[in-house]
Amino acid sequence: MRTACWVVFVACLLLRQAAARDIFVDNLGGDDKCSGLHTRPQADASGPVRTIAKALRLAQAGDHVVLAKSAQPYHECVSLVGTRHSGAGRLMPFVLDGNGAVLDGSTPIPVEGWSFYRDNIFRFRPQATSGPILFLNGRALHALPLPQTTAVPPRLKPLQWCVLEGAIYFAVEPSRLPPDYKLNYTELPTGITLYQVEQVVIRNLVIRGFRADGVAAAVGARNVVLEKVVCTANGQSGVCVQGGAKVEIASCKLAGNGRSQLLTLANSETRLLASELINDTARGWVDEGGRVYLGATRIEGGRKAIRPDEAPMPDAQKPVEPVPPAPGPAPKPLK
Repeated sequence: MRTACWVVFVACLLLRQAAARDIFVDNLGGDDKCSGLHTRPQADASGPVRTIAKALRLAQAGDHVVLAKSAQPYHECVSLVGTRHSGAGRLMPFVLDGNGAVLDGSTPIPVEGWSFYRDNIFRFRPQATSGPILFLNGRALHALPLPQTTAVPPRLKPLQWCVLEGAIYFAVEPSRLPPDYKLNYTELPTGITLYQVEQVVIRNLVIRGFRADGVAAAVGARNVVLEKVVCTANGQSGVCVQGGAKVEIASCKLAGNGRSQLLTLANSETRLLASELINDTARGWVDEGGRVYLGATRIEGGRKAIRPDEAPMPDAQKPVEPVPPAPGPAPKPLK
Protein backbone atom coordinates (compact mmCIF):
# COMPACT_ATOMS: atom_id res chain seq x y z
CA MET A 1 0.00 0.00 0.00
CA ARG A 2 2.83 2.39 0.93
CA THR A 3 4.60 1.56 -2.35
CA ALA A 4 1.50 2.46 -4.31
CA CYS A 5 1.18 5.78 -2.47
CA TRP A 6 4.79 6.65 -3.22
CA VAL A 7 4.27 5.77 -6.88
CA VAL A 8 1.27 8.11 -7.04
CA PHE A 9 3.21 10.87 -5.26
CA VAL A 10 6.21 10.58 -7.59
CA ALA A 11 3.94 10.47 -10.64
CA CYS A 12 2.14 13.65 -9.52
CA LEU A 13 5.47 15.36 -8.91
CA LEU A 14 6.73 14.41 -12.36
CA LEU A 15 3.51 15.66 -13.95
CA ARG A 16 3.92 18.99 -12.17
CA GLN A 17 7.52 19.25 -13.30
CA ALA A 18 6.50 18.47 -16.87
CA ALA A 19 3.84 21.19 -16.72
CA ALA A 20 6.23 23.90 -15.49
CA ARG A 21 7.61 26.05 -18.30
CA ASP A 22 10.33 28.55 -19.03
CA ILE A 23 8.87 31.76 -20.48
CA PHE A 24 11.55 33.85 -22.18
CA VAL A 25 11.57 37.65 -22.35
CA ASP A 26 13.76 39.78 -24.61
CA ASN A 27 13.05 43.52 -24.61
CA LEU A 28 15.00 44.03 -27.85
CA GLY A 29 14.36 40.88 -29.89
CA GLY A 30 11.03 39.76 -28.46
CA ASP A 31 7.42 40.31 -29.50
CA ASP A 32 4.39 40.25 -27.20
CA LYS A 33 2.46 38.40 -29.90
CA CYS A 34 4.70 35.37 -29.28
CA SER A 35 4.30 32.59 -26.74
CA GLY A 36 7.72 32.99 -25.09
CA LEU A 37 8.70 29.32 -25.33
CA HIS A 38 12.03 29.89 -27.09
CA THR A 39 14.92 32.26 -26.51
CA ARG A 40 15.08 33.39 -30.15
CA PRO A 41 12.39 34.42 -32.67
CA GLN A 42 10.71 31.46 -34.38
CA ALA A 43 8.61 31.16 -37.53
CA ASP A 44 5.69 29.77 -35.52
CA ALA A 45 5.62 32.79 -33.13
CA SER A 46 6.93 30.73 -30.21
CA GLY A 47 9.91 33.06 -29.65
CA PRO A 48 10.45 35.40 -26.70
CA VAL A 49 7.96 38.02 -25.59
CA ARG A 50 9.06 41.63 -25.31
CA THR A 51 7.77 42.62 -21.85
CA ILE A 52 7.78 41.05 -18.42
CA ALA A 53 4.12 42.00 -18.09
CA LYS A 54 3.22 39.79 -21.07
CA ALA A 55 5.26 36.90 -19.64
CA LEU A 56 3.37 37.20 -16.35
CA ARG A 57 0.03 37.11 -18.19
CA LEU A 58 1.15 33.82 -19.79
CA ALA A 59 2.63 32.35 -16.63
CA GLN A 60 1.14 29.71 -14.36
CA ALA A 61 2.15 28.39 -10.95
CA GLY A 62 5.68 27.02 -10.85
CA ASP A 63 6.81 28.61 -14.14
CA HIS A 64 10.15 30.36 -14.68
CA VAL A 65 10.19 33.81 -16.30
CA VAL A 66 13.68 34.21 -17.80
CA LEU A 67 14.94 37.62 -18.95
CA ALA A 68 17.54 38.20 -21.63
CA LYS A 69 20.30 40.54 -20.48
CA SER A 70 20.33 43.20 -23.17
CA ALA A 71 21.96 46.60 -23.56
CA GLN A 72 18.62 48.24 -22.81
CA PRO A 73 17.02 48.15 -19.34
CA TYR A 74 13.49 46.82 -18.87
CA HIS A 75 11.30 49.87 -18.21
CA GLU A 76 8.18 48.60 -16.46
CA CYS A 77 6.65 47.88 -13.07
CA VAL A 78 6.33 44.20 -12.23
CA SER A 79 3.50 42.77 -10.10
CA LEU A 80 3.46 39.17 -8.88
CA VAL A 81 -0.03 38.45 -7.60
CA GLY A 82 -1.89 35.36 -6.48
CA THR A 83 -1.69 31.65 -7.19
CA ARG A 84 -0.58 31.88 -10.81
CA HIS A 85 2.60 33.69 -9.75
CA SER A 86 3.29 31.32 -6.85
CA GLY A 87 5.12 28.02 -6.60
CA ALA A 88 3.53 24.73 -7.59
CA GLY A 89 4.38 23.01 -4.34
CA ARG A 90 7.37 23.38 -2.04
CA LEU A 91 9.86 21.95 -4.54
CA MET A 92 8.74 24.08 -7.49
CA PRO A 93 8.95 27.81 -6.79
CA PHE A 94 7.84 30.47 -9.22
CA VAL A 95 11.07 32.04 -10.50
CA LEU A 96 11.87 35.42 -12.04
CA ASP A 97 15.45 35.08 -13.31
CA GLY A 98 17.01 38.33 -14.50
CA ASN A 99 20.30 36.90 -15.83
CA GLY A 100 21.93 40.16 -14.76
CA ALA A 101 19.40 42.38 -16.56
CA VAL A 102 18.36 45.82 -15.28
CA LEU A 103 14.82 46.82 -14.31
CA ASP A 104 14.81 50.62 -14.47
CA GLY A 105 12.02 52.99 -13.45
CA SER A 106 13.67 56.19 -14.64
CA THR A 107 12.79 58.16 -17.76
CA PRO A 108 14.35 61.14 -19.61
CA ILE A 109 13.32 64.60 -18.48
CA PRO A 110 11.52 66.25 -21.42
CA VAL A 111 13.16 69.36 -22.85
CA GLU A 112 9.99 71.40 -22.32
CA GLY A 113 9.87 70.32 -18.67
CA TRP A 114 12.68 72.68 -17.65
CA SER A 115 12.14 76.31 -16.64
CA PHE A 116 14.72 78.92 -15.72
CA TYR A 117 14.91 79.70 -11.98
CA ARG A 118 17.91 81.99 -11.41
CA ASP A 119 21.64 82.27 -12.20
CA ASN A 120 22.69 78.86 -13.56
CA ILE A 121 19.80 76.99 -11.91
CA PHE A 122 16.87 75.42 -13.76
CA ARG A 123 13.77 73.77 -12.31
CA PHE A 124 11.76 70.67 -13.25
CA ARG A 125 8.60 69.62 -11.43
CA PRO A 126 7.66 65.92 -11.80
CA GLN A 127 3.99 64.93 -11.72
CA ALA A 128 4.65 62.71 -8.70
CA THR A 129 6.49 64.60 -5.99
CA SER A 130 7.69 61.72 -3.78
CA GLY A 131 11.19 60.28 -3.90
CA PRO A 132 12.73 61.95 -6.97
CA ILE A 133 16.30 60.98 -7.90
CA LEU A 134 18.27 62.53 -10.75
CA PHE A 135 20.48 60.51 -13.12
CA LEU A 136 23.24 61.94 -15.32
CA ASN A 137 24.38 59.63 -18.13
CA GLY A 138 22.70 56.71 -16.36
CA ARG A 139 24.44 57.35 -13.04
CA ALA A 140 22.58 58.55 -9.96
CA LEU A 141 23.62 61.96 -8.65
CA HIS A 142 23.48 62.48 -4.90
CA ALA A 143 21.15 65.33 -4.02
CA LEU A 144 22.43 68.21 -1.92
CA PRO A 145 20.85 67.73 1.54
CA LEU A 146 18.77 70.66 2.75
CA PRO A 147 17.65 71.62 6.25
CA GLN A 148 13.93 71.14 6.86
CA THR A 149 13.54 74.89 7.36
CA THR A 150 14.81 75.69 3.85
CA ALA A 151 12.29 77.86 1.99
CA VAL A 152 14.25 78.58 -1.22
CA PRO A 153 16.95 76.58 -3.03
CA PRO A 154 20.54 77.50 -2.14
CA ARG A 155 23.13 78.53 -4.71
CA LEU A 156 24.27 75.36 -6.43
CA LYS A 157 27.61 74.56 -8.01
CA PRO A 158 27.57 73.19 -11.59
CA LEU A 159 26.07 69.66 -11.74
CA GLN A 160 24.71 69.93 -8.20
CA TRP A 161 21.01 69.44 -7.60
CA CYS A 162 18.49 69.47 -4.79
CA VAL A 163 14.80 68.80 -4.33
CA LEU A 164 12.48 71.24 -2.60
CA GLU A 165 8.70 70.88 -2.31
CA GLY A 166 8.73 68.15 -4.94
CA ALA A 167 10.65 70.15 -7.58
CA ILE A 168 14.13 69.30 -8.90
CA TYR A 169 16.62 72.19 -9.07
CA PHE A 170 19.69 71.55 -11.23
CA ALA A 171 22.74 73.78 -11.84
CA VAL A 172 24.29 73.76 -15.32
CA GLU A 173 27.88 74.46 -16.34
CA PRO A 174 28.80 77.75 -18.06
CA SER A 175 27.33 78.17 -21.56
CA ARG A 176 25.20 75.03 -21.20
CA LEU A 177 21.49 74.32 -20.78
CA PRO A 178 19.65 71.30 -19.31
CA PRO A 179 18.92 69.75 -22.76
CA ASP A 180 22.70 69.52 -23.28
CA TYR A 181 22.79 66.76 -20.65
CA LYS A 182 21.39 63.24 -20.62
CA LEU A 183 19.19 63.63 -17.53
CA ASN A 184 16.70 61.04 -16.25
CA TYR A 185 14.53 61.01 -13.15
CA THR A 186 12.60 58.41 -11.16
CA GLU A 187 9.18 58.09 -12.80
CA LEU A 188 7.63 54.64 -12.19
CA PRO A 189 6.45 53.91 -8.62
CA THR A 190 7.73 50.44 -7.59
CA GLY A 191 10.01 47.93 -9.28
CA ILE A 192 8.52 44.62 -8.11
CA THR A 193 5.38 44.30 -5.98
CA LEU A 194 4.54 40.94 -4.39
CA TYR A 195 0.98 40.38 -3.14
CA GLN A 196 -0.65 37.15 -1.95
CA VAL A 197 2.06 34.94 -3.43
CA GLU A 198 4.00 32.02 -1.97
CA GLN A 199 7.23 30.21 -2.88
CA VAL A 200 8.73 32.87 -5.17
CA VAL A 201 12.39 33.31 -6.13
CA ILE A 202 13.69 36.53 -7.72
CA ARG A 203 17.35 36.35 -8.70
CA ASN A 204 20.16 37.92 -10.73
CA LEU A 205 18.46 41.27 -11.27
CA VAL A 206 19.38 44.94 -10.84
CA ILE A 207 16.43 47.12 -9.76
CA ARG A 208 16.92 50.89 -9.86
CA GLY A 209 15.36 54.25 -10.56
CA PHE A 210 11.88 53.78 -9.04
CA ARG A 211 10.44 56.64 -7.05
CA ALA A 212 9.19 54.40 -4.21
CA ASP A 213 10.68 50.94 -3.54
CA GLY A 214 12.82 48.58 -5.57
CA VAL A 215 10.97 45.56 -4.13
CA ALA A 216 7.81 45.80 -2.03
CA ALA A 217 6.67 42.56 -0.36
CA ALA A 218 3.12 43.28 0.76
CA VAL A 219 0.16 41.42 2.24
CA GLY A 220 0.39 37.65 2.00
CA ALA A 221 3.76 37.47 0.23
CA ARG A 222 5.26 34.43 1.95
CA ASN A 223 8.40 32.39 1.45
CA VAL A 224 9.88 34.89 -0.99
CA VAL A 225 13.61 34.65 -1.74
CA LEU A 226 15.65 37.50 -3.20
CA GLU A 227 18.93 36.06 -4.45
CA LYS A 228 21.78 38.08 -5.98
CA VAL A 229 19.53 41.10 -6.40
CA VAL A 230 20.88 44.67 -6.42
CA CYS A 231 18.48 47.45 -5.40
CA THR A 232 19.93 50.93 -5.85
CA ALA A 233 18.91 54.55 -6.49
CA ASN A 234 15.24 54.08 -5.61
CA GLY A 235 13.45 57.01 -4.01
CA GLN A 236 12.21 55.28 -0.85
CA SER A 237 13.66 51.85 0.01
CA GLY A 238 15.66 49.20 -1.77
CA VAL A 239 13.44 46.52 -0.21
CA CYS A 240 10.31 47.07 1.88
CA VAL A 241 8.82 44.11 3.80
CA GLN A 242 5.38 44.65 5.32
CA GLY A 243 1.91 43.27 5.99
CA GLY A 244 2.66 39.69 7.01
CA ALA A 245 5.25 39.17 4.27
CA LYS A 246 8.05 36.66 4.82
CA VAL A 247 11.22 37.33 2.82
CA GLU A 248 14.76 35.93 2.68
CA ILE A 249 17.43 38.28 1.29
CA ALA A 250 20.44 36.22 0.21
CA SER A 251 23.64 37.47 -1.43
CA CYS A 252 22.01 40.81 -2.26
CA LYS A 253 23.27 44.40 -2.26
CA LEU A 254 21.09 47.32 -1.16
CA ALA A 255 22.72 50.74 -1.55
CA GLY A 256 22.13 54.30 -2.70
CA ASN A 257 18.38 54.34 -1.99
CA GLY A 258 16.59 57.45 -0.76
CA ARG A 259 15.31 56.80 2.78
CA SER A 260 16.44 53.28 3.69
CA GLN A 261 18.15 50.33 2.09
CA LEU A 262 15.83 47.92 3.92
CA LEU A 263 12.57 48.93 5.59
CA THR A 264 10.66 46.43 7.73
CA LEU A 265 7.15 47.04 9.04
CA ALA A 266 4.88 45.34 11.59
CA ASN A 267 3.83 41.69 11.18
CA SER A 268 6.60 40.90 8.70
CA GLU A 269 9.57 38.54 8.82
CA THR A 270 12.90 39.13 7.08
CA ARG A 271 16.02 36.95 7.04
CA LEU A 272 19.38 38.29 5.83
CA LEU A 273 22.12 35.99 4.51
CA ALA A 274 25.45 37.10 3.03
CA SER A 275 23.95 40.45 2.01
CA GLU A 276 25.32 43.97 2.03
CA LEU A 277 23.28 46.93 3.26
CA ILE A 278 25.35 50.09 2.83
CA ASN A 279 25.03 53.24 4.94
CA ASP A 280 25.58 55.78 2.15
CA THR A 281 22.52 57.78 1.13
CA ALA A 282 20.42 56.24 3.92
CA ARG A 283 20.65 53.77 6.81
CA GLY A 284 21.13 50.14 5.96
CA TRP A 285 18.07 48.90 7.86
CA VAL A 286 15.22 51.01 9.25
CA ASP A 287 13.20 49.04 11.80
CA GLU A 288 9.52 49.97 12.00
CA GLY A 289 8.40 46.55 13.23
CA GLY A 290 8.41 42.90 12.25
CA ARG A 291 10.95 40.16 12.99
CA VAL A 292 14.39 40.41 11.39
CA TYR A 293 17.08 37.72 11.52
CA LEU A 294 20.73 38.03 10.64
CA GLY A 295 21.32 34.41 9.78
CA ALA A 296 19.77 32.52 12.72
CA THR A 297 20.07 35.45 15.18
CA ARG A 298 17.19 37.82 15.71
CA ILE A 299 18.16 41.50 15.66
CA GLU A 300 16.18 44.62 16.54
CA GLY A 301 16.32 48.38 16.37
CA GLY A 302 17.76 48.89 12.89
CA ARG A 303 21.38 49.05 11.72
CA LYS A 304 23.49 51.65 9.99
CA ALA A 305 25.00 48.96 7.78
CA ILE A 306 25.24 45.18 7.47
CA ARG A 307 28.20 43.34 5.96
CA PRO A 308 27.95 40.09 3.99
CA ASP A 309 30.23 38.27 6.43
CA GLU A 310 27.93 38.97 9.39
CA ALA A 311 25.61 36.18 8.26
CA PRO A 312 27.34 34.06 5.59
CA MET A 313 25.46 31.57 3.48
CA PRO A 314 25.00 28.15 5.14
CA ASP A 315 27.41 25.48 3.92
CA ALA A 316 24.49 23.53 2.48
CA GLN A 317 23.83 26.39 0.03
CA LYS A 318 27.44 26.93 -1.01
CA PRO A 319 28.92 25.13 -4.04
CA VAL A 320 30.90 22.10 -2.95
CA GLU A 321 34.56 22.30 -3.96
CA PRO A 322 36.33 19.04 -4.75
CA VAL A 323 38.71 17.92 -2.01
CA PRO A 324 42.11 16.73 -3.28
CA PRO A 325 43.03 13.19 -2.19
CA ALA A 326 45.30 12.90 0.82
CA PRO A 327 48.87 12.01 0.00
CA GLY A 328 49.60 8.31 0.51
CA PRO A 329 52.58 6.04 0.23
CA ALA A 330 54.25 5.89 -3.15
CA PRO A 331 53.26 2.79 -5.17
CA LYS A 332 55.73 -0.05 -5.16
CA PRO A 333 57.55 -0.60 -8.46
CA LEU A 334 56.41 -3.57 -10.47
CA LYS A 335 58.83 -6.51 -10.59
